[in-house]
Amino acid sequence: MQAELEQLLVLQDRQQKIKQIQTEIKTLPLQRQNLEAQLAAIAATVGGLKSKAQHLEMDRKKLELDAGTRQESINRLKTQQYETRKNDEFRAMGNEIERYEKEIRQIEDQELELMDQADKVKAEVAVAEKNALGSRESIARQMADLEQKAAALDGRLNELTAEHTDLSGKIDEDLLSRFERLFASKGDAAIVALEHEVCTGCHMKVTTQTAHRVKNGKEIVSCEQCGRILYAA
Repeated sequence: MQAELEQLLVLQDRQQKIKQIQTEIKTLPLQRQNLEAQLAAIAATVGGLKSKAQHLEMDRKKLELDAGTRQESINRLKTQQYETRKNDEFRAMGNEIERYEKEIRQIEDQELELMDQADKVKAEVAVAEKNALGSRESIARQMADLEQKAAALDGRLNELTAEHTDLSGKIDEDLLSRFERLFASKGDAAIVALEHEVCTGCHMKVTTQTAHRVKNGKEIVSCEQCGRILYAA
């Protein structure tokens, strides 16, 4: 009976490792998604700054056109001033010229402000692109590590599954079925040590008779509390 318990312990070890690897494999897609989300965030940051720079340039060009339009109006009015012989028309056109010149100065001030903003954004874009390059390289390495990890886990899982199948074939079918039901229901271990007449699975003390049967090692004995199979520590 001791040999069967030893086989069960080895089988349990393989089954626990299989469960652990399967859990790790399930986390890989989420890790990939997190890395992809980081890439998307990096792209969005750089893209947002570039878009801001483009809008600033468009606004500056619009102001430039507005200033050009007003300058054309000034040139036209000055020509008309030379052609008119009426003082009131001359003064009215002079007032118009002054108004346009004032608007041009205001536009030029706005252009300078936009150019200053554009320079700052340009510097931010340069920093963001530099940081993005380093981040992308780091993420690429992490992605490669994940692929290697996935391949290694798959390989190890196949090895353990083959060992588990081989071990299972050497254990009594009824005992194997009992073990697997316990493992599935307990989620951690189906066979545990008995230490000082205490089940290490549920940490409850067993009866003296049960402890004696476990130590005797001639039969498969279960904990009265949790049902796990016991072996002498």
